[in-house]
Amino acid sequence: MKHKYTGKCLCGEVSYVACGQPIIVAQCHCEECRRSSGTGHAVGAMFVSGAVTLSGKTNEFRYMSSKDSEVTKASCASCGSPVFGTNTRTPDHLTIALGTMDDANGLEIEVVIFARDKPHWDQLGQDVISFAAQPDWKPED
Repeated sequence: MKHKYTGKCLCGEVSYVACGQPIIVAQCHCEECRRSSGTGHAVGAMFVSGAVTLSGKTNEFRYMSSKDSEVTKASCASCGSPVFGTNTRTPDHLTIALGTMDDANGLEIEVVIFARDKPHWDQLGQDVISFAAQPDWKPED
């Protein structure tokens, strides 16, 4: 029986089902992924396009990569959550934003790309305090 990965954007208007195992799970530190995610990297699971069923309205943004391929980033038209991306270098595949999956248990990052562009702050130091949930903390004026 094939595994099914389900997921959705923040507001739930865009959802998907991906059947089977991803081809690869990658963490990318390129400038475009950092800017589109608003963080130091993006993490995605690549699937064959035919294995993914999408529903809901997305907005698409296209740009040319450094390899002269067209990259498309699709986000929810309502809440703006990044949902998936495509690249003309791999036209029969799409990469789903791992943070949108309902359950990504068993999936691990297999490769990091554009590691040279990783910002120094995109890691946790030994002295960083960690909370299991939202703390009852407020900034002091």
